[in-house]
Amino acid sequence: MRPLTGLRIAFIGFVAIFLASCGVNTIPTYEEQAKAAWSQVENQYQRRADLVPNLVETVKGFARQEKDVLTSVVEARSKATQTNLNVDPTDPEAMRRYQEAQGELGAALGRLLAITENYPDLKSNQNFLALQSQLEGTENRIAVARRDYIEAVRKYNTELKTFPGRLWAATLYSGYEPMANFETAPENANAPQVDFGGSNAPGVNFNAPANETAPANENQPANEPATGTGN
Repeated sequence: MRPLTGLRIAFIGFVAIFLASCGVNTIPTYEEQAKAAWSQVENQYQRRADLVPNLVETVKGFARQEKDVLTSVVEARSKATQTNLNVDPTDPEAMRRYQEAQGELGAALGRLLAITENYPDLKSNQNFLALQSQLEGTENRIAVARRDYIEAVRKYNTELKTFPGRLWAATLYSGYEPMANFETAPENANAPQVDFGGSNAPGVNFNAPANETAPANENQPANEPATGTGN
């Protein structure tokens, strides 16, 4: 085998730099970023689902007669958890079912928390207050995760459609598919607000429009509950 000459080494280096500058790695890079953002969305929705059993049991101890509302929350959680299995962001139908299930759980949680206004002892229960605060923080983290996913998908899908990404997509990355984004069903456009802290405190929207570019408190750290409500 003939050794590489200085000219050949220089040519290989030039080709490598040229390919890098032309964005040959941009599509897989953006795809990995979008996948990572989607994982965060799933993690935060799962975090919310994990809070539901304790929340339902706590409310049941004070408002057992609200059987229909409690049952609807349990059923919505079950559906949301089942739908969460192996969701492929490049499958629009799977994403639609996932969003629909999460929206139903959010609406059921909103109804559950709304009835707590009728039970002063429940509203002052320390366990309920702690769960309420965790749920509020989780909703804020969901909003942040959704925002980040929307932006990551926008960059990835745009790269697939524009030059030079379109060229690479047609050659090196022909198997890469656009990712589905969040859509808001018309019936969820004006979701009910749940007041955590009294009549003067802002509420939390458990089914906020999915095409938001940022949550209400976009500067709020993702690992802390939103301020200004509850405890």
